Amino acid sequence: MSYVARKPANAELQPREQVYGENPLEDRETDLYRDEYVMSFVEKWDELIDWDARAQSEGQFFIDVLRARGKETVLDVATGTGFHSVRLTEAGFNVTSADGSAAMLAKAFDNSQQRGLILKTVHADWRWLNRDINGKYDAIICLGNSFTHLHEEADRRRALAEFYAALKHDGILILDQRNYDTMLDQGFQSKHKYYYCGDKVTAEPEYIDDGLVRFKYSFPDGSDYTLNMCPIRKNYMRKLLSESGFARVRTYGDFQETYAESEPDFFVHVAEKSTLHLVRWGGGTRDNGETDVRDIAEDYYDSNDADTFYSTIWGGEDLHIGLYDETSDIRVASNATIERMVEQLPELNADTRLLDLGAGYGGAMRKLVERSGCSATCLNISETQNDTNRYRNRRAGVADRIKVVHGVFEDIPEADASYDVVWSQDAILHSDQRQTVLQEAWRVLKPGGHFIFTDPMQADDVPEGMLQPVYDRLNLTSLGSFRFYREAARSIGFEILAQDDMTSQLRTHYARVREELLANYDALIENNASAGYLDKMALGLENWVKAADAGHLAWGIQLFRKPD
Repeated sequence: MSYVARKPANAELQPREQVYGENPLEDRETDLYRDEYVMSFVEKWDELIDWDARAQSEGQFFIDVLRARGKETVLDVATGTGFHSVRLTEAGFNVTSADGSAAMLAKAFDNSQQRGLILKTVHADWRWLNRDINGKYDAIICLGNSFTHLHEEADRRRALAEFYAALKHDGILILDQRNYDTMLDQGFQSKHKYYYCGDKVTAEPEYIDDGLVRFKYSFPDGSDYTLNMCPIRKNYMRKLLSESGFARVRTYGDFQETYAESEPDFFVHVAEKSTLHLVRWGGGTRDNGETDVRDIAEDYYDSNDADTFYSTIWGGEDLHIGLYDETSDIRVASNATIERMVEQLPELNADTRLLDLGAGYGGAMRKLVERSGCSATCLNISETQNDTNRYRNRRAGVADRIKVVHGVFEDIPEADASYDVVWSQDAILHSDQRQTVLQEAWRVLKPGGHFIFTDPMQADDVPEGMLQPVYDRLNLTSLGSFRFYREAARSIGFEILAQDDMTSQLRTHYARVREELLANYDALIENNASAGYLDKMALGLENWVKAADAGHLAWGIQLFRKPD
């Protein structure tokens, strides 16, 4: 059913020519969009979009983000000609399609009918959104650079307030924008063509200043159209989202977590209305008044600082300690750890099922799946890392064999005796219930299955208080030890097959990471890491090196087996 409420909406279907004032560069009013999206332009819009090319560029990104967070009802507030509304409807979401342009809505409705669908449409201006819609939604999407039609800050803040009010308490807003930072800073040398333009259509800026980017769209028949947009910067947009009440904002460059600031054509912001730790893990504040360490770990790895640092310096694909016997390169050394662990396992094949506890960006599982044809599940507490993991799995062509799950080690959301191998690299230290983690690994392993893992640990005997500087880097309260894991594993029933003491590798790894951090300090700042975070990280890494030199830390590959 289509809801078109006011008579002026019908009038918008009539004009064929765009209307600007005597000097179009002075037309910087939010309401201008009504005169820009005339029917003759709208009828050509799909030549510009190229639905197939856009679908290929985006992949499953938005679908994955919504599904991973359990969202079902979606309000598409910038429907345009219906591309995202149709894709999400076909993917099984309950979509309501809204737009301020009646011409766009009419075209979207026609497009959906041609694909055997009927869109639920609402003609609505964002500034009065909740007047025209019914109920609240799990998610709102505002895509296609649409938000930058708002030229006045008061309109931007009002629209975001309306979006916030239209979301359920745990809702998310997905909003994108062009990379105006590069346009403003580098001018016409970077024209950033629309990455999903039709082959014979051009879309590029013909005028830029701090308050206006005038885009020109040229079509094969010789016709030209223009749009006047406000070039809002990425960090300004993030600030607006935070000031509008959103609890967490993640920013992607062309559907990737990591990017050089000048490279993406688009930034995509995923803003959460609330973080809801308590609902997800039963976390929050414990009876003793302490904060749940899982919440601390999640917030830490979801932060822009941590994501920039780990993806750039620590290894990118792999976030674990490496083996430096034959290399000083962090990424090569990290891969060597994976190879050494695989050597200790029975041969992997297409029937093998692996579960990675604390998968990070998923590099280890991608390597093993690509090599052996096995299937894997990546369990990880950071949805920021999970989104990147899913994207890289799609890019590598293994998304059908790797499941990415947002969850915690102490309550693994998998069936009993369902995995051949449980794998973990340098992640269990984040739990203060390590005995429970081992019990969960035992539960999900098949009889005869193997649990192989590494974990930064303390030595078996360390004087009281000596490791506090080490704990402080990651807000830890304790560390395991070889003795702890050996005794805990035996009490559960595991056979101890190997505990290889390789502590010297930990010392080398933390020293190398610190060297790379300091060498790339300025580049990390440019890529949105804060000086405060980097300075604390440099000090924390130095404390880990000193503790290793003092004989207070331990690390190595451990292999346990669940008896037949």
